[in-house]
Amino acid sequence: MNRLALLPPLLALLAGCVPPGAAPGRDYAKLRGEDPASILVVPVVNRSVDVAASGLFLSTLTVPLADRGYYVFPVYLVKGLMEEDGLGDAGLVHQADPRRLGQLFGADAILYATINRWDAKYAVLSTSVEVDFDYVLKSGRTGEELWKAHQAYTYVPSSQSTGNAVADLIGMAVAASIVKAAPDFMPLARSANHKAFHLQHQGLPAGPHSPQHGLDKGEF
Repeated sequence: MNRLALLPPLLALLAGCVPPGAAPGRDYAKLRGEDPASILVVPVVNRSVDVAASGLFLSTLTVPLADRGYYVFPVYLVKGLMEEDGLGDAGLVHQADPRRLGQLFGADAILYATINRWDAKYAVLSTSVEVDFDYVLKSGRTGEELWKAHQAYTYVPSSQSTGNAVADLIGMAVAASIVKAAPDFMPLARSANHKAFHLQHQGLPAGPHSPQHGLDKGEF
């Protein structure tokens, strides 16, 4: 058999193989073309049943974006100005023309964040805390989508075994009741934001205010 005849199908087979765990790269052409220096974070759409979730989550978005090298407009000042301008409803803000928001604030890009889940599920011996978010970045100049991400985290508290089955069950029940009474969503929200914005080949490339700006093309 002619060994050269085997090369085309073999190469085609290899081309279709992706190593386990390898994440497909994101297309950053539009984002790099716009090269936004400033990001306007608009009020969060909250689809959970916790009315406080939107304000809490909004407070976690500034720092990780600034860490990536972007100027972030003060989120609560922005929220107040929007309310004065008749844009107090987050759903209406998300439906508004991004170009209008860009012109209104002089922002290069607009970040829209949505809370899909912000829940604590209680059982007698176990409570899980769950968060689920969507992020979309749009151009303040053209209104086009530049980048998007989705993150979900679940935390289940664990109690250390004492070697006594009854004591362990009591410990699990107490831990579950404590989490149910005062679930702490903020560490999960911060972890989700960090992964959304920093994950290589999926997050945001370094912005103009970062020393890594333009030097991380192999990572983003």
